[in-house]
Amino acid sequence: MQSHRRRLPGELIFCLALIVFGLFMLWQAYRISGFGSISSAGSFPMVAALVMLVSAVLALAKTARMPRSEGEPGESLPRQFARRLVPGVLVAFTLAIAAYMVLLDPLGFLVSSYLFLVVSMRLLGSARWVRNLVVSAVALALIYVVFQTVFSVVLPSGTWLQGVFK
Repeated sequence: MQSHRRRLPGELIFCLALIVFGLFMLWQAYRISGFGSISSAGSFPMVAALVMLVSAVLALAKTARMPRSEGEPGESLPRQFARRLVPGVLVAFTLAIAAYMVLLDPLGFLVSSYLFLVVSMRLLGSARWVRNLVVSAVALALIYVVFQTVFSVVLPSGTWLQGVFK
């Protein structure tokens, strides 16, 4: 059966990245114990990395045979890639996650999580600010109660606001 799927912009690069990653994992698995014996500690990771590498090579061969997808007239390949595979909301959400990770230590769990929830709701399309603020506060209060009291997990209090939320 013939597949009519077309190759997406950046798909070949992704397959090449998988091959490089497979080679890296194979090298890392070899470093565990080398080719000492079939029952050595590194033999299973080497087999798994080899399967990953062979699969990536097969995926590259299959992808290379596919016809390229046609974009908008006059649209360059990088622009097609950006439009189809890296939408703005994905980039914005990734930046929000990175900001959350950076702010978790100085602001603590409560403030940084609250800001992250509010920003996330806005990025995902909710334009009702009051509802976003209330839903984020209620969700965070539930999470805080469950983790702090039921599971006795110590949540980070933050270095900038130490003593405020104790």
